[in-house]
Amino acid sequence: MKQKKNYILVFVVGFLILSVAVLYIFFSRARSEEMNVSQVEGIVISVANEEVKVQDKKGVIYTVAPFDNDIIVGSKLAVEYTGLLNEDKYIDVSQVVDYKTTDLKVDENGIPVDWLDNGIFHNYYILANNKLKGMTLDEKIAQLLLVRYPDNNQLEALKKFQFGGYLFFEKDFRNKTAQEVKKMISQAQQTAKIPLLTAVDEEGGKVVRVSSNPNLASHRFLSPQELYRNGGFEKIKADTIEKSNLLKNLGLNLNLAPVVDVSTSSSDYMYDRTLGENSELTSVFAKTVIAASKGTDVSYTLKHFPGYGNNADTHLSETQDERSYDDIKKNDLPPFESGIQAGAEAILVSHNIVKAIDSKNAASLSPNVHNLLRNELGFTGIIITDDIAMKAVSDIPNVTVEAILAGNDLIITTDYEKSFSDIKQALKNNIIDESIIDKLAFRVIAWKYYKGLMFENMK
Repeated sequence: MKQKKNYILVFVVGFLILSVAVLYIFFSRARSEEMNVSQVEGIVISVANEEVKVQDKKGVIYTVAPFDNDIIVGSKLAVEYTGLLNEDKYIDVSQVVDYKTTDLKVDENGIPVDWLDNGIFHNYYILANNKLKGMTLDEKIAQLLLVRYPDNNQLEALKKFQFGGYLFFEKDFRNKTAQEVKKMISQAQQTAKIPLLTAVDEEGGKVVRVSSNPNLASHRFLSPQELYRNGGFEKIKADTIEKSNLLKNLGLNLNLAPVVDVSTSSSDYMYDRTLGENSELTSVFAKTVIAASKGTDVSYTLKHFPGYGNNADTHLSETQDERSYDDIKKNDLPPFESGIQAGAEAILVSHNIVKAIDSKNAASLSPNVHNLLRNELGFTGIIITDDIAMKAVSDIPNVTVEAILAGNDLIITTDYEKSFSDIKQALKNNIIDESIIDKLAFRVIAWKYYKGLMFENMK
């Protein structure tokens, strides 16, 4: 009888323990679901004003604030948080459940794993990383600058700074013969330790930097609208190939075109430079140009992300885009998506303040806009700012550094000495870390390998 009572006691105790365990698991899961615990993991790219900015391997930028813990720029940070994030990817410190810093991991080739995105240039990552190891900090910074070709001392400036590339305008070709242009560009390439991006805006129509010179082209290239009226997309395809052949022959390897902004109203500032058709046809236009450019040795650039709309000229002033996000998503993003799917290597971001995405910053300086491009559209190529000398952003303090922190890879700049100096000062003040410069230079150099430039004129 006593033994039977013992069995009953053991059974009861065991049942109670099991019940407590089941209840604990149940309530733990319920609490976890209620808390909606998520995690973001990435590199700390900025620590300032009690804000920590973290960029994950997809390029998405998160802000944790106010955050006064001793976090070092360049470290890897994992943050567990509760609740949902707003469109700014902002994590309030009250949402933080836990955080920890870890060392950056590298793969068997010594490449940080956070750089590995299986992107458009991924076949050249090993070569790019090996090249990066032999570069000085100054040389890596310079690779991020696409510099407007100076009026004088062009080779001396290049010898000193070793820019990522030169951007040429109509004045640089005016009255020159083809041989003179080839010599101008060849001398620059021979001066560069790493082959240059040699860029131009040759859109056709209003913007023809090269073909405006009759010494260089038999005719001015037509606008997208004229081409479409004269022969549809087949005409646009043929024009892209003809344009590429001319640019390549002169030594130019990057065209900041096509304009894939959607505009159907002749009153829009950007209208004359667009296809002038709806989103669906503009998407076909984007795909046609990018596809036709492949194999020509000239890269093309979709612009102006996330779509210019009916906004005013950002060369002259700040502009505010008042359209809804649904409108932008439906009408403006499809051409960029189409171009990305066709293999676009570069996208240029406008200086419009697109209020539905970021009401505070110009698109070129907005982490939200870059998050949209990287995360939602899956773009793994090169993101380029519009010229930061344009009035819409030129008066913003430390604009070059702000452009880097927003997620750009390549900065179009006129005052290259200030851009270079501002980056160096930001590094000195721990506003940005050398690992961020490394990552951006790595991507630019991988692009140059992809383009075939790195196998030419190497020193």
